[in-house]
Amino acid sequence: MIPPLTGAIRARGTRRRVPLWDNARWIAITLVVIGHAILPLIAASDTAYAVYLFIYTFHVPVFVGVSGYFAKAGVPGARQMKRIVSDIVLPYIVFETIWTVIHWLVGGEFRLDYATASWTLWFLLALGIWRIALPYLVMLRYPLIISIVIAVGAGYLSEVDSTFALSRTLGFLPFFVFGWKLRQWQITGRWLALRPAATWRWRAGAVALFIAVAVAASVFVETWRDVKLRRFLLYDESFSELGYHEWWAGLIRLALIALGFLLTLAFLVLMPRHTTWFSRFGQATMYIYLLHTFFLYPFRETGMLAGELGGVSTWVLVAMIAYSIAVSVLLAQPFVRRIFRPLVEPRARWLYRRDASLSPPPRPNP
Repeated sequence: MIPPLTGAIRARGTRRRVPLWDNARWIAITLVVIGHAILPLIAASDTAYAVYLFIYTFHVPVFVGVSGYFAKAGVPGARQMKRIVSDIVLPYIVFETIWTVIHWLVGGEFRLDYATASWTLWFLLALGIWRIALPYLVMLRYPLIISIVIAVGAGYLSEVDSTFALSRTLGFLPFFVFGWKLRQWQITGRWLALRPAATWRWRAGAVALFIAVAVAASVFVETWRDVKLRRFLLYDESFSELGYHEWWAGLIRLALIALGFLLTLAFLVLMPRHTTWFSRFGQATMYIYLLHTFFLYPFRETGMLAGELGGVSTWVLVAMIAYSIAVSVLLAQPFVRRIFRPLVEPRARWLYRRDASLSPPPRPNP
């Protein structure tokens, strides 16, 4: 989901990966798996609902922010456009087709609709649009403020819907631009240069912030259900579709964006700066993102977690969290990447001309 392409810095003429970003990638994608896994439980369990809200306040903003951090803001050339096609467009077509076939096999209608993303595939569409739009957006004087205005304004337009994931693309746009701004502020170098004593002060503040969010999610569960906070956090519906026709509805989204910025920074502050046992897993986030849904689909299709089992006790919640972590670890293994590389990372050399270039042809001599 977050392309593990550029988590590197130059050192003595070579490029090496920065463990902080690989650690952030894997933990963030694991939280995505957990969020999807416990979704069927939230109707019957307040505890599951609180955990779900806690995760969703920051894990997608982190995803988008890290993607923006490594995005290129220059006008895309032939190489960059090829990467968009190979890394985003082709995997989207492949997996959208697979999910269409699965839906048909389980008794649904066979409807191949590439304009409407299945389940989690919306992120690929959004990522492609963000990458293409970023060079033009950052030409403006205040790209972050403009992206926030776009995100909030889109919520007032019922015409902005899930077609080509446009609602989420615009809603999460500020986090992509925010990630790009973090790189302009050279946040990685500054953070890695801090002494351990200074980092722990920042981490203490980050822990306090996460504790406050977790407590608020737990204590006010019924309130969050009433105000439809979960649906607000998905950024895929207009305010009117959520039942909010008042002018101030956009202030809710604005507050969630601000909270997302703070929690993204807090999340990165808490990431280990050194290599850990899971750092290498951060290079396989696209595999985890595209393949984990096949492990969760049986639970979603049967509805077993939404029934009596979902309301038994917190052990079901704990079991699904453990299962999600195991799935994330499994899908990050090298053998998975070898087997599924043709689907997840199709090279498609046959698709491109050898001399493909975006440069205009030379003018003939008069």
